[in-house]
Amino acid sequence: MKMPTLFIPHGAGPCFFMDWTMGPKDSWDKLASWLRGIDASLLEAPRALLVISAHWETPVPTVITSSHPPLLFDYSGFPPHTYELEWAAPGAPDLAKRIGALLSAAGIESTTDAKRGFDHGVFIPLKVAYPDAKIPTVQLSLQAGLDPRAHLAIGRALAPLREEGVLLIGSGLSFHNMAAFKSGGGGPASKAFDAWLSSIVEKDAETRDAELAAWSNAPSARESHPREEHLLPLMVAAGAAGNDRGESVFRDDIMGMTVSAVRFG
Repeated sequence: MKMPTLFIPHGAGPCFFMDWTMGPKDSWDKLASWLRGIDASLLEAPRALLVISAHWETPVPTVITSSHPPLLFDYSGFPPHTYELEWAAPGAPDLAKRIGALLSAAGIESTTDAKRGFDHGVFIPLKVAYPDAKIPTVQLSLQAGLDPRAHLAIGRALAPLREEGVLLIGSGLSFHNMAAFKSGGGGPASKAFDAWLSSIVEKDAETRDAELAAWSNAPSARESHPREEHLLPLMVAAGAAGNDRGESVFRDDIMGMTVSAVRFG
């Protein structure tokens, strides 16, 4: 059984575990409900999770090798209880080794990190999706420079994991302009960019990857992503998708901004 690949919105900070103050209290409820349904949407349970988070960039792709990664509370200014959250999923050193081997076979240099913990792009959405924290989980970094072609290539190299029971999850946000979230003025830009994104992921792999590589030419691209780190996890998910077409499987207007999730396969 081949696993799909996913691009998920991971919210803002620990948003699912606090009374949100920037917008209505229920701003993130629909997204939380969708995250809770991920496992039920799969034909079989994954044996492991591989997460590429927008919140970790390194000179070369870096994989966490710890058997028990801690949590990295890499957000600030939130209520004290959000720094006491727990999500004790085991790591997967053997999977981490396999990831390095696949990248090497594709001519992509990588390295490992045995000390870093899961950042909030991993443990916040997965605490909602997999609250029992029993599935072995590995995190892989983005590559500094944020070249979309490089991240598509990383995804292609990791595609064999899909047939090994690994669910690859790109964790970011389809619209990530925090100034617009605060001002409420980014609605039209988010809708225009989301419409483009939704149409592109449905195309054949060659067209899709070419368009994603040139994403900055899309309507309202830089208004939606002044810096592209929250979009790049999508590139890894798309690269790993191979010839499987994508579709938008979740969409909501959150504080006036259109936010969506994508599934390939």
